[in-house]
Amino acid sequence: MRSRLSLVLLIGIVIAALIVLARNGEGMVGPLTTDEFGSLAYKILLLVFVGSVVLTMFRERFSQAITAALLWVAVGLALVVAYSYRFELHDVADRVMVVLVPGHVVSHGRTVEVARSNGGEFAITAHINGARVAMVLDTGASSVVLTRDDAKRAGLPLEVLNYTVNIETANGRTRAAPVTLDRIAIGDLTERSVEALVAQPGQLRESLLGMSFLNRLQSWQVSGDRLMLTGYP
Repeated sequence: MRSRLSLVLLIGIVIAALIVLARNGEGMVGPLTTDEFGSLAYKILLLVFVGSVVLTMFRERFSQAITAALLWVAVGLALVVAYSYRFELHDVADRVMVVLVPGHVVSHGRTVEVARSNGGEFAITAHINGARVAMVLDTGASSVVLTRDDAKRAGLPLEVLNYTVNIETANGRTRAAPVTLDRIAIGDLTERSVEALVAQPGQLRESLLGMSFLNRLQSWQVSGDRLMLTGYP
């Protein structure tokens, strides 16, 4: 069987060489240029080689060889289709994640989209000074308000905070410390030097995304179960 395979390859190479030698002086082989013919000959020889190897491996199990070949063709076509529509598939995957994962953010240029959580609120995953922070949209809060733990995670100097600002929380009236956050990023939307407050320990269950951030945006709106935040170009 190996001798037959070698003979097939040798015959193919000889035929290709003879045709190349017979080309005219203008570098053409029939309607093809020499380079085009060489590429075609290479692909034909490769096909002959692969076919011969498959036949050698499967011998009398030709139907299995055909089935295996068709399977690989199907896999190849699926990969080509997936690559061709990779951006659309990525967008679909993001929208599925918005529904399944509370706080997941989908970015569309300078606009980000967040879905309402099962509790009816907009849970948002933000990055404050590079630290991942879970927040809740609160349009009634005049400022971004961080829990002490989130403030520590964001690298704020807790030991020098001065709690001088009166705020209302679910636990009643308390005091908070004014700070300036270097950066708040939600998806691809980033705002810098954002005024914020840090609540006293135990006074706030979740950090709040308030108006000191929202007022920095070009627009924000709630449409059904979707929150849309749009930054300036």
